Amino acid sequence: MPTINQITTHLESIAPTNLQEAYDNAGLLVGSPQTEVTGVLTSLDCTEEIIAEAKARGCNLVVAHHPIVFKGLKRFNGSNYVERTVIKAIKEDIAIYAIHTNLDNVRYQGVNERIAQTLGLENLRILSPKNDDGTVGSGMVGELPEALSERDFLQRLKERLKTGAIRHTALAGKPIKKVALCGGAGGFLLDKAKAAGADVFVTADYKYHEFFDADGEIVICDVGHYESEQFTTQLLAELLMKKFPTFAVLCTERNTNPVQYFT
Repeated sequence: MPTINQITTHLESIAPTNLQEAYDNAGLLVGSPQTEVTGVLTSLDCTEEIIAEAKARGCNLVVAHHPIVFKGLKRFNGSNYVERTVIKAIKEDIAIYAIHTNLDNVRYQGVNERIAQTLGLENLRILSPKNDDGTVGSGMVGELPEALSERDFLQRLKERLKTGAIRHTALAGKPIKKVALCGGAGGFLLDKAKAAGADVFVTADYKYHEFFDADGEIVICDVGHYESEQFTTQLLAELLMKKFPTFAVLCTERNTNPVQYFT
């Protein structure tokens, strides 16, 4: 059986931890690198329910996109879901590894590439590159094989991202061809999306006043945080199964989205 270190070393060969944003906390959060792994459960989030599922399915390592711990914990008395999750993981001897903005910031095999592929985009490139060869940076921009009307594009978003609702700015009555996107909270990339000549910017976590920043130049589509990144669970499983084909790598069967829709 591989060790946690062997598994995380492979993941970090694809998305090195030094590519994470300064505020982030990617890496091994709970557990020892030398522990032999009985199985891996991949998920978008790590919660008490995910730890319970890992235990029930024979996995002693959870590989999640979002870190359960973002800042220092001063007490472990179970007063909130973060503390309870960490306590449960330690009690059940289950390790937690997070691969967050470092996986967002890679051009190949990263979160934004998977979103772009899900939407059927071509000619992909990083929206806001951080190095000369465009292999590291934020967001993604690409083109649809054929232009769609705005409403047809919204329908594609709804179906392919399985979202209960899309919040968007006013439609301009123009065809959609070039698409900029960013998984999770990507509002900071709006100016880059405009500069790239995108017809639409797909992201999440937009606040009311921020929608005004579209200013008639682009259509902003807020599809929901979970909805934009949900395919990361399968992406992580695929990255591990390619390297460890005879090893148990399972995707969570739980929907961890804390946002519900009344329709």
